[in-house]
This record gives sequence, C-alpha cells and structure tokens, in this order.
Amino acid sequence: MPLKTLQQLLDEGVRGRHILVRSDFNVPLDDNGTITDAGRIDASLPTLKALLDGGAKVIVMAHLGRPKGEFKPEFSLRPVAESLSERLGRFVALAGDVSGEDAHERANGLTEGDILLLENVRFDARETSKDEAERESFAAELAALAADNGAFVSDGFGVVHRKQASVYDVARKLPAYAGYLVEKEVNTLQSVKDDPKHPYVVVLGGSKVSDKLGVIEALAEKADKVIIGGGMCYTFLTALGHNVQKSLLQEDMVDTCAQLIERYGDKLVLPEDLAAAPEFDKNAERKIVGLDEIPDGWMSLDIGPRTAESFGAVIADSKTVFWNGPMGVFEFPAFADGTKAVAEAMIEATSANDSFTVVGGGDSAAAVRALGLDENGFSHISTGGGASLELIEGKELPGVTVVSE
Repeated sequence: MPLKTLQQLLDEGVRGRHILVRSDFNVPLDDNGTITDAGRIDASLPTLKALLDGGAKVIVMAHLGRPKGEFKPEFSLRPVAESLSERLGRFVALAGDVSGEDAHERANGLTEGDILLLENVRFDARETSKDEAERESFAAELAALAADNGAFVSDGFGVVHRKQASVYDVARKLPAYAGYLVEKEVNTLQSVKDDPKHPYVVVLGGSKVSDKLGVIEALAEKADKVIIGGGMCYTFLTALGHNVQKSLLQEDMVDTCAQLIERYGDKLVLPEDLAAAPEFDKNAERKIVGLDEIPDGWMSLDIGPRTAESFGAVIADSKTVFWNGPMGVFEFPAFADGTKAVAEAMIEATSANDSFTVVGGGDSAAAVRALGLDENGFSHISTGGGASLELIEGKELPGVTVVSE
C-alpha cells in the first residue's frame, strides 16, 4: 500500500492548521543531561521546517527513555526543546504536561509558524498500554490538541513498529500522513527487502541471537552472505564446539544456532579470531586469540584483526550491504576495531564498488558517529534499529500501515 505523504498534506495546505507530529527524540544524554548524539533531532528537521514554512501550527510529540508512565525530571524533553530551538532558529516552547491543561493552553495560543513540544509522552502510562481502550483515551486527548481542522504526521521511524497511542491510535483519529523521514526510511528499506542487488551481504551483531533469529532466517534466504559478529557470535561458536569462556552466551540458543549453521552452511560467515579481555572494562588488557585460545576466565569483547579482514573482503565484493549491530564493545576504544573495520569496509564498497550500503539504525548508527566516521560515506543510515530490522524481515509495521492508503 502506498504511503499518504507529507507532500500531499502540503499540497492540500497547512497554513493556520494545527499539525500533530510524532517525532523520535529518544536521544542519549550524559550525566549532566547534555545530548551526546543529536542525530535523531537533525533527522526530524526537514519535516518540521516544511510544515513551519507552510504556516502550520506545529505540535510535536516524542518520548525519551523509559519513565514507565511517571513524571521523572531526568526524562524531561527540556534538553530536546533547547536543541531544537537552536537548530530551527526559532523558539520551541515545551509544554509542562503531555495532554493536560498547559498543553491545551499553549496549543490554542499558537500562531502560524509556531512550534510546541509536548512533554515526554511516556510520562503517561496509557501511551504504551496493552489495553486498547486506555490507548484510545490518551490518543483522543492528543488528537484534541489539533483542533477541528488538524492533521497527524508520522515522522518517528524508530517507533513505527510499536502499536502505541501517539504512533498508531492517534493516526486513526485525524487525517494521517508519513513525514519525509518515515517516507525515506520505508522506501529505502523496502527496496533492500524486495529487490537487493547481488551479491547481497547482511552484517549482524548485537548481543542476543534470540533478538535476531527471525532476521537471520528471513535474510539468509535472500542474502548471499550473512556475517555474524558481536555478542551473538559466541553462541554460534559454542554450537561449533569452541569454548568461549566467559564471553556472552545464550545457552538456550546453542541448538538453534547449530541448526542454522547446518541449514545455511557457507552463507554464514563467523569469526576466525577474537579480541579477549580478563574483565568487562574499558581499561582491560586486550589480547588477540584464536577461537580456542581464550584464557580461562576471560571473555571476548570484539572480533580479531584476521576476522575484520575476512569480513571486509566479503563486504568489498558486495553490491548491497545491510548492517545492524556492532561487532564488539565499540564504546571501549580498545575494542572498537572490529566495528570500525566493518563500517570502513562499507564506506569503501560504497565508493569503489557502487554498493548500496545501509546502516540499520540503533547501536550501529551510534557507532558510526561515535567513531567519527563520515556519515555521507554510506547510502543510508536508518534512525530506527528495531523498526528497520522488522521492515527488512518483512513484518508489518503498525505505524506505517496506519498512514498508508
């Protein structure tokens, strides 16, 4: 089903209308409450600017962290409002509540080209409730902020795989459209899912096999190679009979990994060496070891240099690459080499081989920025980890379906 797009809404006219926008501002903060990676805020700007330039009265909904239905100051969107004001070059007011008296007063006081940010929607427990009636009641309060001639724009791709009040239910109460970000994400990832150029290489990392099982099964049928690193690789290595010592391991998934290895054989590309440490610490000693050479009581925190080279060679031969999940604990400089090698191989494939390279959001996107790599070196960097995985896997995303024709 084709998306109902922001351009269609702009063509209809937004001047003087209240437009409710769901953005994704779930950004990382340091201990001082300072935003350490504003990538998701930057990604929201094209949609917001288009609506503001069109004379809309913009009301933005978003969440930050997991406050679990309570007001918690450390999860306030105040730092986001300040960052957004700076980036848009205009004042972004922050409501004192989510859908209460202050939000309504401020929404009613908006003039053309004004923008209001509501407080964290997850301060209200109904946002994520499994009870449809509870979500509906919250969605009705949010929709009321848009007055009689309002509309809804879905632009938080990182949450479109969730059936939540500000993502799904509110879209059923107002004319609903996909923002520029959601439209770009869906079209790009759909092209990878439906018609990838071959050789098609999938790179998967992250901690748990169980989180990526469906993705491995779905993509191994389509991809030419599936590279497996990160914490999940140790369960595969255990299935092959290696002793991973204290490395991250899902014991209940060992048999499943053995079955995947048997079923997909040479399609699966696993590590050849590892970077081990005596403890999980950024200052820990780093030792390059073979698969059966991890010292007693040690753990692996990254792939080794031979593995980085072999993974890079597979990527160099690609025409399409989809990457989700770091190869190691990239937050520790001594154990970031594997993740950096994969990212650099993708950048090289993009320029030298004209490969279509996609960074599948989440920790992978964070790693690209944390390691100081050129974001323009990739064909696409997704803003949604779980959403991009589910779309690539072929699952229906409620927040996308609800803004489709």
